[in-house]
Amino acid sequence: MLKSSPMLKLVVAVTTALVYAPVAMAQASSPSRAEVKAETKAAEKQGALTPAGEGTTPTAKDAGAKSTKTRAERKAEAMQARKEGKLAPAGAAPDYPKAGAKSTKTRAERKAETREARKEGKLAPAGEGPGSPAK
Repeated sequence: MLKSSPMLKLVVAVTTALVYAPVAMAQASSPSRAEVKAETKAAEKQGALTPAGEGTTPTAKDAGAKSTKTRAERKAEAMQARKEGKLAPAGAAPDYPKAGAKSTKTRAERKAETREARKEGKLAPAGEGPGSPAK
């Protein structure tokens, strides 16, 4: 049987502590799956999650803000605006000219302007114009 010296015991203890300390700390500092799910569910209830596909942070909702109109009143207003053609189209599309609006230039003039702009390097590459989504 080998005799163990106090120095050997100390070296073994320090080595063991150094090997297992990061594992113990990692387990203590990272939340469990259930904790993460609970945090996400709470954030969803508060409206603090960013909507899918949108890069903006959500705005805080005023808990005391209540509508002064009933649902029936809002629906009636929406139907009236729809009949009068005052509703904006769905989506975030730019305000394009109305269909049937007549151009002041001929097709040949527009094509000539486009060719000239292309020669001068003034055309934006496809998908990179001012109305395209940011990358």
